[in-house]
Amino acid sequence: MNALEYLCCELAAREKIAKELTIAARKHIAPKNFVFPGRGKAESGSYPIEDPRHARNALARVAQHGTPAEQAKVRAKVHAKYPSIGEEKAAAVRALVRQVLARH
Repeated sequence: MNALEYLCCELAAREKIAKELTIAARKHIAPKNFVFPGRGKAESGSYPIEDPRHARNALARVAQHGTPAEQAKVRAKVHAKYPSIGEEKAAAVRALVRQVLARH
């Protein structure tokens, strides 16, 4: 699978995740599972991170639409709750850097 195919699969999976979370289901998520909890019973929070799939989606969405401060807070909360998220990519980058350095 090349990088473009991988990216397309990731985007399709994230779209499916976003569509699966209905308004009714969102109301049943505990406030502690949102990066920014809502302000009362009528308002749900922003960036749900109740499971790793939603945490990855929160990272993607805040990267697209969030301020730098929001991005930092979402990254901190996601990595505090799921330390392995992002490690796969970081490990791959480290391996690639080692390969490049070994050639020179």
